[in-house]
Amino acid sequence: MSLNRFDGQSKLLLRSLSFGASGAYRALSIIHRQQRANPDMSLCDFIETLCQDEITCPETEVQPLTVKPLVCLFPPLFKQNLLSFIYLVHSRLPRTSVFHLLKCLSLDPCPNPWVIALSRQLERSLGAHSEEPLYTPMCSQRLKDLSQHLVGSGETVGWKCLKGQIAEPASLSVSDLSELGTQRKRKSSFVTLDSDGEETVEQQSKRIKMDVCGSKHGSAKQWSGHEETPERCESDATAENPHEELQRAPDSPCDALPEHIKLSVLQIKELVESQTEWDQSSTDVFKVLNDCDPAQVEVLCSTLSFPDLPEQTLPKLCSCVLALSPDLSYSTAAALIKSLLLEKVLSLSELASRCLVTTATSLCSRYPRPMCHALIGPVLDKNIGNPQAELLNRLIEGCLDSHYRLLVFQMTFRITWSEAVLSIIHSLLDSKPDLNEELFAQFIDQLVNQGPQLTKSVKFAKMMLTVLTKYSSCVTAAQKHSLSGCLMINETFLKRSLQASLKRITHTRDGNTL
Repeated sequence: MSLNRFDGQSKLLLRSLSFGASGAYRALSIIHRQQRANPDMSLCDFIETLCQDEITCPETEVQPLTVKPLVCLFPPLFKQNLLSFIYLVHSRLPRTSVFHLLKCLSLDPCPNPWVIALSRQLERSLGAHSEEPLYTPMCSQRLKDLSQHLVGSGETVGWKCLKGQIAEPASLSVSDLSELGTQRKRKSSFVTLDSDGEETVEQQSKRIKMDVCGSKHGSAKQWSGHEETPERCESDATAENPHEELQRAPDSPCDALPEHIKLSVLQIKELVESQTEWDQSSTDVFKVLNDCDPAQVEVLCSTLSFPDLPEQTLPKLCSCVLALSPDLSYSTAAALIKSLLLEKVLSLSELASRCLVTTATSLCSRYPRPMCHALIGPVLDKNIGNPQAELLNRLIEGCLDSHYRLLVFQMTFRITWSEAVLSIIHSLLDSKPDLNEELFAQFIDQLVNQGPQLTKSVKFAKMMLTVLTKYSSCVTAAQKHSLSGCLMINETFLKRSLQASLKRITHTRDGNTL
């Protein structure tokens, strides 16, 4: 499957929709940010690209090539998140685009029951009066069996909605289905938009007793063995207490954590979600980071959804981390920085917020080496823009000493230079790093190799001028000859100044006359 049809912003949406059960809300947050930066942005192109035909290769040589809509080639989780996301924003989209997407999804030869239900619900929201229920006939029969079991056992709390509803399957609505555990998340949430178009998510805890999943009257294996059940019963039921909730999630990566770390995860989650002020006890909660190995830190960050944290929470969390004693190890700090900041920095479409800048500079000042390898390096490897370059320049100029500036300087040798990267290199050169002969020779090679693609770049010309003036004593005869050829093809207004500066170089460090 080729993703080259999507632009950078669309690829960011694709990645967010592929990320767990919260993908729809991640995509909603991203689209709000993108629309603030570009009010004319529309999702229509994104939807139409998903609806384009794609040739798929057969699994065996006997089977012929087939053509399917691109959206059908994505995994079921992506399709579910996509439909949930479209449901949240469909009022702002043309009906024809949404119906086109639904038609393409209906061509899937192996449809997922969740995708079918979400598609039908979206059709109803668009005014298409469909008599088809949101669930399969087998699902309806299992709901009847479940209702009879609960009534027979005398358990009615939380299941009163089943009475009188199972007899008429077509009348069962989405709100009824949500009470039956059809939602993927343990906690339900609803989304409203404030005056600035920001997402507000309010979560309310649901306590649903599902003794049928663990009691002697019913076997969980019987319910998970049918293909129409997309989730196991245990994953739909909310535990009686938070600690039990972690223990009863058999497929959760958090199961691999020791008990004391699991307890700390719950405490951190409660702290992050609370609206109260953080005190000294809040710092004590984060001491668990010093007890984790690198793999456990990654599981902890993933379980707590650190990449999804609101930016206004970052400074408080950063203060607690910086208050820890002893300092975090390199691997722990790197994993934490990557989880907290990398995705937020890569998704920037405008200048970084004060909260994000404060957090990044604070962590960079304390943990410069992890910051270079976990954030600055990975960001440089991407096709970054001015917002990312502006933030990296702040970190380089304000937080990194000469040793780490040289490290970042070497990182730029492994990537293709863009206008944003050129501004970072120019800033590094202005700080007069201590370049040895080998490092300077590598840099000159990069200038010569990448120069032909940057003949019209004023930033590249200014950087060359900096090299010829501030580092003239480092230039050898061979390098001067190579630079001369590079300047010949320059097409900016600085060409004559560059050639004049190159002619003024008459000596090198080894005393040879040029």
